[in-house]
Parts: sequence; structure tokens; C-alpha cells
Amino acid sequence: MKSEDVILYPMMTEVASRLIESENKLIFVVNMKANKKDVRKAVEELYQVKVKDVNIAKSAKGEKKAFVRLQPEYSATDVAIKLGLL
Repeated sequence: MKSEDVILYPMMTEVASRLIESENKLIFVVNMKANKKDVRKAVEELYQVKVKDVNIAKSAKGEKKAFVRLQPEYSATDVAIKLGLL
């Protein structure tokens, strides 16, 4: 699966902005077929960061969300600013 096909779009909610600041995490809505390895590879390739871990959850709306924690040397805030979320 290509990186562009894995990540559909970044999530920006109040909870997401708190996670960016407090836990260095970004939230993305991802392809239903994507697994943790696909998400890790896509985020690292698309945003030039290193991923510490990935958690995936399915929402009640039928979306698949990936909670991506970045390595401490990378800032989720910087990535969010580049994406135009903050």
C-alpha cells in the first residue's frame, strides 16, 4: 500500500489539539485496510519524522483513526503547523 493511500486526512478536534501538546501525538483518519506498519511507514515518509508508536481505533462513524506518537526529538506541534492544523 502506497503512503498516499494510507493516510486520508489529519483530524483536528479539541481532543486532538490537547494530544498534540500533552502527548506529542497526531491523529489521522486512515484507510480501512491500513495496519499499524502501513501507518508508521506513511507518516515517516510523508512528514519526515520518526514514529514512536501507533494505536488504531475504529470510530462510531465507521472511520479508522490512527493515534501516532512521535519520537521525543520530533514535535507534533511542528507537523501540525506544517499541515495547517494549528
